[in-house]
Amino acid sequence: MTELWNWRIDRVRPVEVYPALAEALGRVVMPLAVADPARLPAYAVVCDVWQAPGEFATMVDCYGVPERLPEHASIAALARLLDRNCLLRDDTLDAGRHLLVAPDGTVRPVHFDIRDTDDGEVLSGQRLCTLADPGCRGWSQCHRSRWAPDTIAPALAAA
Repeated sequence: MTELWNWRIDRVRPVEVYPALAEALGRVVMPLAVADPARLPAYAVVCDVWQAPGEFATMVDCYGVPERLPEHASIAALARLLDRNCLLRDDTLDAGRHLLVAPDGTVRPVHFDIRDTDDGEVLSGQRLCTLADPGCRGWSQCHRSRWAPDTIAPALAAA
Protein backbone atom coordinates (compact mmCIF):
# COMPACT_ATOMS: atom_id res chain seq x y z
CA MET A 1 0.00 0.00 0.00
CA THR A 2 1.18 3.54 -0.68
CA GLU A 3 0.72 6.78 1.17
CA LEU A 4 -0.24 10.35 0.28
CA TRP A 5 1.47 13.13 2.23
CA ASN A 6 0.42 16.80 2.30
CA TRP A 7 2.86 19.27 3.83
CA ARG A 8 3.49 23.00 3.96
CA ILE A 9 6.84 24.75 4.18
CA ASP A 10 7.64 28.25 5.42
CA ARG A 11 8.99 30.51 2.65
CA VAL A 12 10.97 28.36 0.24
CA ARG A 13 10.93 28.28 -3.54
CA PRO A 14 9.49 25.09 -5.05
CA VAL A 15 12.66 24.53 -7.12
CA GLU A 16 14.62 24.11 -3.86
CA VAL A 17 12.19 21.53 -2.49
CA TYR A 18 12.63 18.71 -5.04
CA PRO A 19 16.35 17.95 -4.42
CA ALA A 20 15.96 18.31 -0.64
CA LEU A 21 12.93 16.03 -0.72
CA ALA A 22 14.84 13.40 -2.70
CA GLU A 23 17.63 13.49 -0.11
CA ALA A 24 15.21 13.39 2.83
CA LEU A 25 13.31 10.40 1.39
CA GLY A 26 16.30 8.61 -0.09
CA ARG A 27 14.31 8.18 -3.31
CA VAL A 28 14.00 9.61 -6.78
CA VAL A 29 11.44 12.44 -6.69
CA MET A 30 9.54 13.14 -9.90
CA PRO A 31 7.61 16.39 -10.34
CA LEU A 32 3.95 15.65 -11.04
CA ALA A 33 4.00 17.85 -14.14
CA VAL A 34 6.53 15.60 -15.92
CA ALA A 35 5.85 12.20 -14.34
CA ASP A 36 4.90 9.57 -16.91
CA PRO A 37 3.26 6.64 -15.07
CA ALA A 38 4.44 4.21 -17.76
CA ARG A 39 8.08 5.20 -17.23
CA LEU A 40 8.28 5.76 -13.48
CA PRO A 41 10.94 3.77 -11.66
CA ALA A 42 9.40 1.51 -9.01
CA TYR A 43 11.21 3.43 -6.26
CA ALA A 44 10.16 6.92 -7.40
CA VAL A 45 7.89 9.24 -5.44
CA VAL A 46 5.76 11.69 -7.43
CA CYS A 47 5.47 15.16 -5.89
CA ASP A 48 3.68 18.38 -6.65
CA VAL A 49 5.14 21.56 -5.16
CA TRP A 50 3.56 24.99 -5.60
CA GLN A 51 3.11 28.38 -3.97
CA ALA A 52 -0.10 29.45 -2.28
CA PRO A 53 -0.95 32.64 -0.39
CA GLY A 54 -0.63 33.02 3.37
CA GLU A 55 1.71 31.57 5.96
CA PHE A 56 3.54 28.35 5.11
CA ALA A 57 2.78 29.07 1.48
CA THR A 58 4.91 26.37 -0.16
CA MET A 59 2.63 23.38 -0.62
CA VAL A 60 3.95 19.83 -1.06
CA ASP A 61 1.90 16.79 -2.08
CA CYS A 62 3.73 13.46 -2.30
CA TYR A 63 2.01 10.58 -4.09
CA GLY A 64 2.90 6.91 -3.95
CA VAL A 65 5.11 7.10 -0.89
CA PRO A 66 5.98 3.59 0.29
CA GLU A 67 4.23 2.68 3.51
CA ARG A 68 7.51 1.82 5.24
CA LEU A 69 8.82 5.40 4.99
CA PRO A 70 8.02 7.20 8.27
CA GLU A 71 6.27 10.51 7.60
CA HIS A 72 7.35 12.35 10.75
CA ALA A 73 11.04 11.47 10.35
CA SER A 74 10.87 12.35 6.63
CA ILE A 75 9.41 15.81 7.19
CA ALA A 76 11.89 16.41 10.03
CA ALA A 77 14.74 15.56 7.65
CA LEU A 78 13.27 17.92 5.04
CA ALA A 79 12.95 20.75 7.60
CA ARG A 80 16.60 20.24 8.56
CA LEU A 81 17.83 20.16 4.95
CA LEU A 82 15.88 23.29 3.98
CA ASP A 83 16.48 25.02 7.33
CA ARG A 84 12.77 25.91 7.33
CA ASN A 85 9.79 25.16 9.54
CA CYS A 86 7.38 22.66 8.02
CA LEU A 87 3.77 21.71 8.77
CA LEU A 88 1.75 18.56 8.50
CA ARG A 89 -1.80 17.82 9.58
CA ASP A 90 -2.16 16.36 13.03
CA ASP A 91 -4.34 13.41 14.04
CA THR A 92 -7.48 15.38 14.98
CA LEU A 93 -10.35 16.51 12.77
CA ASP A 94 -9.55 20.16 13.54
CA ALA A 95 -8.67 21.68 10.15
CA GLY A 96 -6.71 24.50 11.79
CA ARG A 97 -4.50 22.26 13.92
CA HIS A 98 -1.15 21.17 12.53
CA LEU A 99 2.18 19.85 13.72
CA LEU A 100 5.03 22.34 13.40
CA VAL A 101 8.33 20.62 12.61
CA ALA A 102 11.38 22.83 13.21
CA PRO A 103 14.77 22.44 11.48
CA ASP A 104 16.20 20.98 14.70
CA GLY A 105 13.57 18.21 14.56
CA THR A 106 11.37 19.55 17.35
CA VAL A 107 7.67 18.84 16.80
CA ARG A 108 4.85 20.69 18.52
CA PRO A 109 1.13 21.24 17.84
CA VAL A 110 0.02 24.66 16.59
CA HIS A 111 -3.21 26.28 15.44
CA PHE A 112 -3.94 28.56 12.50
CA ASP A 113 -6.91 30.57 11.35
CA ILE A 114 -8.03 29.20 7.99
CA ARG A 115 -9.71 31.12 5.22
CA ASP A 116 -10.89 29.39 2.04
CA THR A 117 -10.11 31.26 -1.18
CA ASP A 118 -10.11 30.48 -4.90
CA ASP A 119 -6.41 29.61 -4.46
CA GLY A 120 -7.09 27.15 -1.63
CA GLU A 121 -6.76 27.40 2.13
CA VAL A 122 -4.90 30.41 3.48
CA LEU A 123 -3.30 30.00 6.89
CA SER A 124 -2.78 32.95 9.22
CA GLY A 125 -2.53 33.71 12.92
CA GLN A 126 -0.18 30.93 14.02
CA ARG A 127 -0.41 30.16 17.75
CA LEU A 128 0.81 27.34 19.94
CA CYS A 129 -1.58 24.63 21.09
CA THR A 130 -1.31 25.19 24.82
CA LEU A 131 -3.46 24.93 27.90
CA ALA A 132 -3.02 28.70 28.25
CA ASP A 133 -5.30 29.05 25.20
CA PRO A 134 -9.00 28.73 26.19
CA GLY A 135 -9.72 26.91 22.93
CA CYS A 136 -7.31 24.11 23.87
CA ARG A 137 -8.53 23.63 27.46
CA GLY A 138 -11.22 21.31 28.70
CA TRP A 139 -13.19 19.40 26.14
CA SER A 140 -11.47 20.05 22.85
CA GLN A 141 -10.20 17.94 20.00
CA CYS A 142 -6.69 18.84 21.12
CA HIS A 143 -6.95 16.38 24.01
CA ARG A 144 -7.90 13.51 21.70
CA SER A 145 -4.60 13.84 19.89
CA ARG A 146 -1.37 11.98 20.46
CA TRP A 147 0.03 15.53 20.43
CA ALA A 148 -1.79 17.00 23.44
CA PRO A 149 -1.58 20.74 24.20
CA ASP A 150 1.92 21.83 25.26
CA THR A 151 3.48 18.66 23.79
CA ILE A 152 7.02 19.11 22.51
CA ALA A 153 8.83 16.18 20.91
CA PRO A 154 12.54 17.03 20.55
CA ALA A 155 15.03 15.75 17.99
CA LEU A 156 12.68 13.78 15.77
CA ALA A 157 15.06 14.27 12.84
CA ALA A 158 17.59 12.08 14.59
CA ALA A 159 15.06 9.22 14.94
